[in-house]
Amino acid sequence: MRLQCEVEVVSRLLPSCGLRGRGRGTRALLSLGRPPGRARGGGVYLMVCTARDRAGVRYKVQENIERFFTRFVEEGKATVRLREPAVDVCLSKANASNLKNFLSAVRLAHQGTDIGALPLSTLVPAKNSEVEKPKTKMIITSRRDYPLTKNFPYSLEHLQTSYCKLARIDTRMLCLKKLRKLDLSHNHIKQLPATIGDLTCLQELNLHDNHLESFSGALCNSTLQKSLQFLDLSQNKIKALPIQFCQLRELINLKLDDNELIRLPFKIGQLDHLRFLSAARNKLPFLPSDFRKLCLENLDLFGNPFEQPNPLVPNIQLKIPLTLLECAARATVNYRIPYGCHLLPSHLCEDLEVAKTCQCGRACLSSFVQITVTMNLHHVAHTVVLVDNMGGTEAPIISYFCSLDCYSQFLDRYLQSNG
Repeated sequence: MRLQCEVEVVSRLLPSCGLRGRGRGTRALLSLGRPPGRARGGGVYLMVCTARDRAGVRYKVQENIERFFTRFVEEGKATVRLREPAVDVCLSKANASNLKNFLSAVRLAHQGTDIGALPLSTLVPAKNSEVEKPKTKMIITSRRDYPLTKNFPYSLEHLQTSYCKLARIDTRMLCLKKLRKLDLSHNHIKQLPATIGDLTCLQELNLHDNHLESFSGALCNSTLQKSLQFLDLSQNKIKALPIQFCQLRELINLKLDDNELIRLPFKIGQLDHLRFLSAARNKLPFLPSDFRKLCLENLDLFGNPFEQPNPLVPNIQLKIPLTLLECAARATVNYRIPYGCHLLPSHLCEDLEVAKTCQCGRACLSSFVQITVTMNLHHVAHTVVLVDNMGGTEAPIISYFCSLDCYSQFLDRYLQSNG
């Protein structure tokens, strides 16, 4: 019987010599069994193998155990106290179920249970893979170091493969289910596979300096919704992000610098965890109305060709009287009536998802008045990088009105405030 865990063997004679143990374990393989070639009546031993000593150290088990300490066995911890030699074998980071079974077998061996009834193993040296600490981090920064003939360790939590001239994402990376940080910066990647969404633990994704032209809606609807906190898409060729992008609601840090963005996501205000946003040096003419809902610590929109707003020149898309479809859609949003593809055609659901919000708080879909007004970016961010070289911190933002009444009320306030 075998058990993988961390082990520290502490001599009980150390305190009498004025010494003490290290206090931390080493990855090890524990085996309960008999040495190879022994007669059937030979004794049972507990063998501890580590990376430094793969041949292992053996301890006699029968009538040689003074006590078991199992108070924290549910946490994968236990201690076996031996009489001879006077040591404590301290186990930690073990699978709780496997640890219970292993201790049960050791207890039976100590009590002299018939060897034929015990789940024994042959005591042989451990393999490197059994005692080496699982590799959790790998950094590759050149093409020649990229592994072509062997797989990435399945235990990886942080993988960086930069400057490797990758034209696509290696499918072997998508099997790393423990991956929390994936850095693919400075490559030639043009497209992202939807299967990145299968990396259920992924918190950080760095795609800086690639050849991406889009970020698919399928990725936004994947398990990344619940895990992704950092996303770097800077220095690519992205012109727009999909409507579904704002489903990535756990995002804290978003970098979009040096792309070709002509607009930010329409419902960007849904990213209520977002604290750091950088979209410098793009082609943004204005900001979406939902931008007002953000609460950022740092915002950088430097180098965008923002248009000069003019509230006196509205874009009027009102249809009077309102169509039945517009009335029904507004009521659905305003009264928060539940809907879904099981109740409505999918194209109507999509229309409702992109409903605009009037200054009065009511919804409008395809019938509205649109203008751009100036907003001081300090209203949504604590720290603002200057928008231009003139020291400005203001940018144009779209505003919608559901009726001429709402627009005229705004216009009265605007004219009064501007004399």
